[in-house]
Amino acid sequence: MAKNGPRLAVRAVLLNEGRLLLVNAYGGGKSDLMCAPGGGVDVGTSLPDNLIREVFEETGLEVTVGAPCLVNEFQDQKSGFHQVDVYFRCTLTGSPQIDAGWQDVERIVTERVWVTQDEMAKLRVKPDSLADMAFGNGAITYDPLEQMIR
Repeated sequence: MAKNGPRLAVRAVLLNEGRLLLVNAYGGGKSDLMCAPGGGVDVGTSLPDNLIREVFEETGLEVTVGAPCLVNEFQDQKSGFHQVDVYFRCTLTGSPQIDAGWQDVERIVTERVWVTQDEMAKLRVKPDSLADMAFGNGAITYDPLEQMIR
């Protein structure tokens, strides 16, 4: 991946009634690591349009995309994988109900949960700054390169 540069992805900071939406995007139970919903950017499509698509694909939820709030980059030195995630504040345009039978098209997402800040503290979540961003003061933040942990 590093040969052609970092992969660009978008992620949603989506709060509803004091709860943040998290997903586990490791198919086959490879990891318990949780993250914000989102994914890779398709060339020729805006970042917000990519994020609307990704959130729907992973959760079945519809959102509107607001301002960016976090830029995070991470890498896996072993594989050379390097990704830059741009996080946006989002709002629901429909129901917050997640259909338990919903399956993303790539069958990667294994769990979708709404969590409070206290519940989030008990989970393995990346990036490290996500809770502060989601539940904190809201100023845009940049996270320098983190090591990817599975």
